[in-house]
Amino acid sequence: MAKTVTICFANNKGGSGKSTTCANVGYDLSRMGYRVLLVDGDMQLNLSLSFFDEDRVLEMAQSEKNLYYAIRDQKDLTDYVVATPYENLDLIPSSTLMSQIEFDLFTKWQREYILKKSLENIKASGKYDFILLDTPPTLGGWVMNILCASDYLLIPVEASPWGLFGLANLFDFVARVRQIAPDLQTLGIAVTKVNERKNYFKQTFETLSELDNVYLFQSYIRVDASIEWAQDNSKPVEVYKASSRSAMEYRKLTEEVLSRVNR
Repeated sequence: MAKTVTICFANNKGGSGKSTTCANVGYDLSRMGYRVLLVDGDMQLNLSLSFFDEDRVLEMAQSEKNLYYAIRDQKDLTDYVVATPYENLDLIPSSTLMSQIEFDLFTKWQREYILKKSLENIKASGKYDFILLDTPPTLGGWVMNILCASDYLLIPVEASPWGLFGLANLFDFVARVRQIAPDLQTLGIAVTKVNERKNYFKQTFETLSELDNVYLFQSYIRVDASIEWAQDNSKPVEVYKASSRSAMEYRKLTEEVLSRVNR
């Protein structure tokens, strides 16, 4: 039985496309026949909203069957899994209460490993080929928890003048996390929200390609109205419009992710 691969999507800059990339890579993996569990680690609920309408997401957020209560009470996450409308694709929903998770973790013993321990039984069951984790745009104890629970880190970066802002802080943070999670690997950087008619794209790619020991995905995601319409309809872009440019680009990115993790 192949090991479950755990990938987190993180960037301390908001608007980088973390949730969108996590959702669409997750869906494409499931479409390829892989069994995928998505974990919504952000109080903004965007990953959950990628698969369920607002009423259903708020219902899950206001219940006690979401990630916040599981982490606060240090529970096994097996009982918090919700099936999405798509085959091979499940979700652990988030809550707006995740805004206070840093406070709740502060007094916990070995607080950096609570998420990792909560996922142990799910990973040991072999039910999923991939677990994908979305993160809030912060660098703190909760994101450290997510990194410690992950095998790989994928960093979405927006192709904009401020897209690279804070990236050095993220790398410094990851270096500190590796002191307690030495097996964590950086899978690479994926460039999002690309407008090829603007110089920002070329500048972003050139700067990122010069980074030492950081892989730059050759597949990038261009600005496409289909992504926003898909989000508005609570669907992956592949489901909303399979023929769209962004759907094809996410498929290519997913294939590149698979090659990077040797699947």
